[in-house]
Amino acid sequence: MERPGQLRRGGRGCLLDLPWEDILVPHILCHLPLQQLLSLQRVSKSFQSLIQLYLANMRCFDSSQIGPAIPRAAFVNLLKDNEVLQQLALQNCSDWLTDRELLPVIGQNHHLHQIQLKGCAQLSRHALVAISLSCPNLRRLSLAHCEWVDSLSLRSLADHCKALEAVDLTACRQLKDEAICYLAQKCSRLKSLSLAVNANVGDVAVEEIAKCCPELEHLDLTGCLRVKNDSIRVLAEYCPKLRSLKVKHCHNVAESSLSILRSRGVELDVEPPLQRALVLLQDVVGFAPFINLQI
Repeated sequence: MERPGQLRRGGRGCLLDLPWEDILVPHILCHLPLQQLLSLQRVSKSFQSLIQLYLANMRCFDSSQIGPAIPRAAFVNLLKDNEVLQQLALQNCSDWLTDRELLPVIGQNHHLHQIQLKGCAQLSRHALVAISLSCPNLRRLSLAHCEWVDSLSLRSLADHCKALEAVDLTACRQLKDEAICYLAQKCSRLKSLSLAVNANVGDVAVEEIAKCCPELEHLDLTGCLRVKNDSIRVLAEYCPKLRSLKVKHCHNVAESSLSILRSRGVELDVEPPLQRALVLLQDVVGFAPFINLQI
């Protein structure tokens, strides 16, 4: 095998003649789709060695770049030598990903600051505990539709990952107000939080989030049936940086509390009562009458 960086006979160069670690890996291969890089391994043994070097040094792994589904064995092989990952997105592995495959990757990558595990239903609470112990610099974490997340594993996350800025706990239905309150108290830098589709979340959790997380910009409470007007008013009072709030299907939240946020320009996913009435009228009669909303 020819050494990288050494010109071939006759003075003619090719891609492999460029320095691998200084040029090819950090400045060229990182701009190519991962699926194409994996195909490049079949060209020759030299290219196979080059791609293996790239895989061991890549900072971001997104399983969706490989295709709609990645085989279990391929996942294990791709990340077995990598210890420098910063971003990990595994939503395309949700059909088969278990602790057995994930924990070794988490255990050898202590620089992760973004992890996406949406829909990975076959993991267990041990995965979240491992993340909390191995990734102290974690900033963004998606656990949407991971119903295995419980209060103890969330407390571990809050204790060890206090730099968290965005957490998606959509449909994590084991979690109740107490666990959410603990997360808010420990992770006061939170800017984005989703508690959607969890009927256990109520005013106690929302008020604690408001009082502990002054940097909060986005909050998703879709389908949180126990949330009422009082906590929305507290949210308006304590979160001046709030930019968006989702409260669709929160039947106990009325315009009387939302109007405060609406007047500040906060993006809401429910329309004002008059506008909702006009939409319904249009659905019934086929057109909406003109009404001057500026009066």
